[in-house]
Amino acid sequence: MAVKTGEGARLEERWRDILAVHARTMCEIDRALHPHGLGASDFEVLDILSTEAPAEGDQCRVQNLVGRVHLSQSALSRLIGRLEKEGLVERKVCAEDRRGVWVSLTRRGRELHAEVLPLQRGVLERMLAESSD
Repeated sequence: MAVKTGEGARLEERWRDILAVHARTMCEIDRALHPHGLGASDFEVLDILSTEAPAEGDQCRVQNLVGRVHLSQSALSRLIGRLEKEGLVERKVCAEDRRGVWVSLTRRGRELHAEVLPLQRGVLERMLAESSD
């Protein structure tokens, strides 16, 4: 078995550091948002929707979320289904392409996103400042 040395070992170490910061940060976001009934992935969907569909009634195709949320398409569909049951998002079938699905934030989803946004950003500031030390 070859032992990794030099550049390859440094790249692997950097990659593992990135993964560790990501895992710790996601756990901290989960802890901060748990009292509000959200996890880190839930927040990511709400946050992307608030950016992609900023005005009430604006919609975003679910397909546009797939590459931006680190979940499989089926896991994302289940998450959106749960957010819909909680009254945070609405789904509609795309009239032009029956395979497509539109998703939008409800008023309740926008309000909850605005409420927890400072918590998530605070975790990011703290965790990413720590990782750059």
